[in-house]
Amino acid sequence: MLTVLSPVPGTAVGLAQVPDPVFAQAMVGPGAAVEPVRGPMEAAAPIGGTILKLHAHAFVVVAPEGHGVLVHLGIDTVKLDGAGFTKLAAEGDRVEAGTPLIRWDPAAVEAGGLSPIVPVIALDAAAAAVTGAAEGPIAAGGPLFTWAVGT
Repeated sequence: MLTVLSPVPGTAVGLAQVPDPVFAQAMVGPGAAVEPVRGPMEAAAPIGGTILKLHAHAFVVVAPEGHGVLVHLGIDTVKLDGAGFTKLAAEGDRVEAGTPLIRWDPAAVEAGGLSPIVPVIALDAAAAAVTGAAEGPIAAGGPLFTWAVGT
């Protein structure tokens, strides 16, 4: 079992709450989402491993066993072209769960007309492999869901 932690503080919700059909219908993979508290914050690695991809608005961390977790900071935030996001790490860095990777402000994303919700996705996972998704208030670093990585 791989415990995936919340990258940001806020309210844990199901993927169906994400206002984007690709995430809401789990087309990218199963997982959960966090409606972040508003205000400047750092988004942290949800698992320990290596940063495979690091964009201003999203990142993928791959565990040593090869299981990747995608964190997407807001919906359609790629349109911001990095404005309002500061990378705190680099692709290829080895990180521990909880290591800050991007500084951003969900309130600024929302003020720009975009949803700041944060989908957290178990890549290449079967839907049944993700269980125990948190619901309600969650701290950054709190358990968001478990991933039965053997399934």
